[in-house]
Amino acid sequence: MTWSEMQPLLTQGTIDTLYMVLWATVVSVLGGLPLGLLLVLTDKGGLLRNTVVNKVVGAVVNIGRSLPFIILLIALIPFTKLVVGTFIGPTAMIVPLAIGAIPFFARLVETAVREVDHGLVEAVQSMGGSVPTIVRKVLLPQALPSLVSAVTTTVIVLIGYSAMAGAVGGEGLGSKAITYGYQRFDTAFMLVTVVILIVVVTVVQLVGDGVVRLLARRGRTAS
Repeated sequence: MTWSEMQPLLTQGTIDTLYMVLWATVVSVLGGLPLGLLLVLTDKGGLLRNTVVNKVVGAVVNIGRSLPFIILLIALIPFTKLVVGTFIGPTAMIVPLAIGAIPFFARLVETAVREVDHGLVEAVQSMGGSVPTIVRKVLLPQALPSLVSAVTTTVIVLIGYSAMAGAVGGEGLGSKAITYGYQRFDTAFMLVTVVILIVVVTVVQLVGDGVVRLLARRGRTAS
C-alpha cells in the first residue's frame, strides 16, 4: 500500500482513536473521582468512616480492575447496545472503555488523596470545616499534581484499550492495523500505525508531566 493510500486511513483512524479516548477519559474522571474520594473518606480514620460502604466500593473497584479488557469488552456488548443502540463504531466503544477505566482511575485517585498531609485536614476541621469544604479546599487542591498524573496514566491506558477495541469493530488505529496491516500482511502499514500510537502516547505523557511540574512549582511558590 502506498503512502497516499495509507494517509486517509491513518488520519481517520487517529481521529477515531482520539475521539474514543477523549470521551472515555471524561467519563472515567467523572466516575472515578468520586469513587476514589469515597474509598478514602469511608476508610478507617476517614471523615465519613463506614466500613460496609468502603468494603462494597472497594470490592466493586477490585472486580472491575481484575477483568481483562478484551473480556470486559465482549461481556458489555449487550449493555453497550442498550445504551448506544449499537456495539460497533467509536461512539459505542466509549462505553466499555469508560467502564474499564473508571476502577483503574478510582484507585489512582485514592492513592493521590491519601498522600495529602492529614495535618491540613485536621486544621480545617478545627475551624469548623465540613466534609465538602475539606474535599474542595484541602484534598483536591493538595492532591492536584498527583491527580493530573493519574489522568495522564489513565489516558495512556485508554489508548491501549482503544487499540484492543479495534478487534471487535471499535474503529480507530487498532481496527485499521488489524484490517489493513495484519489481515493483509502489510508490514509497512502496521509499523506506521505503531509509530503513530507511540507518538500519541509520548505527547500525552510530555503534556501531563509538564502540567504536573507547573502545578508543583506553583505549590512551592504559594507555600
